[in-house]
Amino acid sequence: MPAKPATTCVKIHDIIEARWSPRAFDPAKPVSHDDVLALLEAARWASSCFNDQPWRFIVCDKHTDADSWQDAFSTVVERNQLWAKNAPVLMLSVAMTNFNHNDKPNRWAMYDTGAATANLCLQATALGLVVHQMGGFNAEKARAVFHLPHDCTPMAMMAVGYQGDVDALDADFKAPEVAERSRVPLEQRFYAGRWGKEIK
Repeated sequence: MPAKPATTCVKIHDIIEARWSPRAFDPAKPVSHDDVLALLEAARWASSCFNDQPWRFIVCDKHTDADSWQDAFSTVVERNQLWAKNAPVLMLSVAMTNFNHNDKPNRWAMYDTGAATANLCLQATALGLVVHQMGGFNAEKARAVFHLPHDCTPMAMMAVGYQGDVDALDADFKAPEVAERSRVPLEQRFYAGRWGKEIK
């Protein structure tokens, strides 16, 4: 399977360089329970405001709980279903709206849930797994099928597994799967001391 290391302007850690989001998953290769727990443990140790840990993750493993996996899959938009059907694990990330300690609104909950997810994705790379995060899912349907509480925000559906054969993808997905990864230049997103001043 193709490795697509990031092309960086300075050396970064190998795990960050190697992480990417393929759509080709191996449908025949399950993710071990220990590896799932390692992903969640990595997420658990993310930083968060007041150490509130506002993230929640619902894990749906096709090989051990086909019904929950199908519930998760049913929330995924049709175009994403074309490739997500091969992922052995689907996970829903959820951000809790209010702080645990005082029940007041936590405006950092989504930020912190993103940090936990980033940890999860890097741990996946370290284990030889891949993760593809999707905004393309029906959040309200997810609320219903997973009986989510009212005080939370479904953030993303994630496909987790082992990288599969690119040729198994529909034609529309093959070109981006093998294309070189890219980012806009550093100075267009990161500033020195004030807004818009390029960092060199």
